[in-house]
Amino acid sequence: MPREFNVPLFYRSPIISVVKQARRVTDPRKRDLTPSVLDFGPVRFKIARHFGFCYGVENAIEIAYRALEENPDKRIFLLSEMIHNPHVNTDLRERGVRFLCETSGKQLIPFDELMPADVVIVPAFGTTLEIQSKLNERGINPYAYNTTCPFVEKVWKKSEEIGKQNYTIVVHGKRYHEETRATFSHAKSGAPVVVVLNLVEAKNLAKVICGEADREFFFEYFADSYSPGFEPDRDLKRIGVVNQTTMLATETQAIADLLRRAMVDRYGAERVDEHFADTKDTLCYATKENQDATLALIEDRGDLALVVGGYNSSNTSHLVELCETKMPTYFVRDAGETESPRSIRHWDIHAKTVCETTDWLPMHSTDDGPVDIILTAGASCPDALLDEVLCKVVSWFPRTLLVDDVLAPYRNDEGSNR
Repeated sequence: MPREFNVPLFYRSPIISVVKQARRVTDPRKRDLTPSVLDFGPVRFKIARHFGFCYGVENAIEIAYRALEENPDKRIFLLSEMIHNPHVNTDLRERGVRFLCETSGKQLIPFDELMPADVVIVPAFGTTLEIQSKLNERGINPYAYNTTCPFVEKVWKKSEEIGKQNYTIVVHGKRYHEETRATFSHAKSGAPVVVVLNLVEAKNLAKVICGEADREFFFEYFADSYSPGFEPDRDLKRIGVVNQTTMLATETQAIADLLRRAMVDRYGAERVDEHFADTKDTLCYATKENQDATLALIEDRGDLALVVGGYNSSNTSHLVELCETKMPTYFVRDAGETESPRSIRHWDIHAKTVCETTDWLPMHSTDDGPVDIILTAGASCPDALLDEVLCKVVSWFPRTLLVDDVLAPYRNDEGSNR
């Protein structure tokens, strides 16, 4: 049985949570990626098999709210946003939690203001060894309420393991994302480290490995993305690839394959295992499940996609990336962004800004069937937010079925998926 977390009820939902529970019953091994369908008549929602709160997020939320319950008379701080969802972070602020840093790392409250009696919660992304040391200096135990995702910690452990075997750590991630900053800090304590953002950067690293680009190119191209004292001629002879757990799993694998081929080209296939460490077990299962489920959604087709999540959520942006290659896709943080069938505000992941699109919602499908809307969410998004988006969109269509009737197949003994 999977572990049940004590997550506040207001994050649950009367619609999406029912569908999720039915799928758990009918597909306990999570092998069926077929979308769930909620058919309201004129509009039909195709919902991803996997989405929303993952193990690491539920674990973090449980610990954070437990810290509030156990310390009613103490000052409580979060190092930064616990997860990348504005609704969760706003609720914690309203309960008195104060944030020490922005997600960028910019200090909001000096560490010097902390007292030994204060409670500091480490976010799900983890934190750096340097910040852990600062907290210890203030008499605060950074592990008392440590919400670091176990899969992030798994990446740290693998980095430590292969670092001891004299491998350099190549991190696939966004250099200044909280998780990558934390992984970089932990990894560089025991090995040289370099961060690559994508396949383009990995190809340039491969050129250095193969001798097609020199050390000056490395230092210029990867400026501020390598650990102190990094020497490419020495430190790129043996490498292992780990990842920021919210990146595209397929891209992490492609980067690993590319760099492994570079080692084959440089040292020969018979010696590749001496130069390239096996790190496949660092991929986050939840990230991969959500991405695979989104690909299944896309294959099932729709008129448009709605992806719900915090605008600074890395894992959510990658779901958007997948969807927008096949259909109009709108990344919204909540139902408030869906103003009407004529107007929607949404996050543009490329321009990194909120934009507005008009006439975004077709009220009739081109084949005279229902309008099909793909619906999914990032790993830090509460189910309740999807309910609100769904209900608001349904309210614009005439003669829709009642929610209870639409959910009936998911409430019977078989949990039928239609």
